[in-house]
Amino acid sequence: MKRLFDLLAALLASLVLLIPLAVLAVLVRATSKGPALYWSDRVGQHNRIFKMPKFRTMRVDTPAVATHLLQDPDTYLTPIGPFLRKSSLDELPQLWSILKGDMSLVGPRPALFNQDDLIALRTQHGVHELVPGLTGWAQINGRDELPIPVKVKLDVEYLQRRSMALDLKILVRTALSVLRRDGIAH
Repeated sequence: MKRLFDLLAALLASLVLLIPLAVLAVLVRATSKGPALYWSDRVGQHNRIFKMPKFRTMRVDTPAVATHLLQDPDTYLTPIGPFLRKSSLDELPQLWSILKGDMSLVGPRPALFNQDDLIALRTQHGVHELVPGLTGWAQINGRDELPIPVKVKLDVEYLQRRSMALDLKILVRTALSVLRRDGIAH
């Protein structure tokens, strides 16, 4: 049921957003050197690495680490990067990952391949069994502001409580959070 919902919702969203996605791709290319999309190595279900697309918000020479680990992340942002991040529009290409089956609409956010502490904690608590999501329980309860142990605690809560009703609640709260720009770092 969840996979069918993901497929239908991602397909519908992709069709509705086709023109805005194309416009954003052109804007990214027009305002900085490099491709419109950044394909990030992420950790998926069962700790399998997959390529996750995002609109590129940082220069092509940015180190492949979590933003909070960069010395001065603002110096790496492209001219349109802050807008894309604050509006969460940089996440829209992940609809492709949902259609492909690497991601779900709701689940723990996929870790970067080199976030060993997050990966280890999630594996220890069984969270790695879940398909990662475009949004999740941790995202609506603090997003980028949460330390890793708190994120994993929230991921475990989602693992134990997951249901279609909870997923719908998370999707609604995500939409409200994005509109209010809650908890967004860089």
